[in-house]
Amino acid sequence: MNFAFRLLLTFNATSLLAIIFLVQKGYTLGHFFPQSQYLLVALPNSISYIAYMLVPIMLTGLSILLSSKLGKDSFKSGEIASIEHANNSFLPSYLGYFFVALSVGNWESLAFVYSVLFVFTFLSQALYFNPLFLLFGFEFYNITTKNGAAIFLISQQRYKTPAEIDISSAHRINNYTFIERG
Repeated sequence: MNFAFRLLLTFNATSLLAIIFLVQKGYTLGHFFPQSQYLLVALPNSISYIAYMLVPIMLTGLSILLSSKLGKDSFKSGEIASIEHANNSFLPSYLGYFFVALSVGNWESLAFVYSVLFVFTFLSQALYFNPLFLLFGFEFYNITTKNGAAIFLISQQRYKTPAEIDISSAHRINNYTFIERG
């Protein structure tokens, strides 16, 4: 289950690259479903672009639901030495994805760039930052425990100080990343 969940998270985190490519190249749903072109040609392009965005949004929602199937850990009050809000620290990486997507010229280049990005994101096993989690009310935190372990926490809670953290159930994505649902 953990392997499949990590694949889903990796897809969710990297799919925006492909969406930006599709929008930049002007590919609408009519391009992919020519048999329905008469129906789809009357729709504005924005409908296609919204449909593209709905796929990773729905899959992110699915990953949040499936996170309850992962192993559980807890963080007791007093175990956390420091906490740092991490929402903004990953946005430059995603802006980089956008610029790469805008410079990709064709399908073959997209497939290659996306494959490399997907593999490295999956194998890094460090963080599963997905900006779409923000739409579901999640925040991202870098946490250091009293033992010196560095943890990435995805949570619907709003933490400001280490003393506020008392988590009875955080689901383990990997040894460094946990998700706490509200």
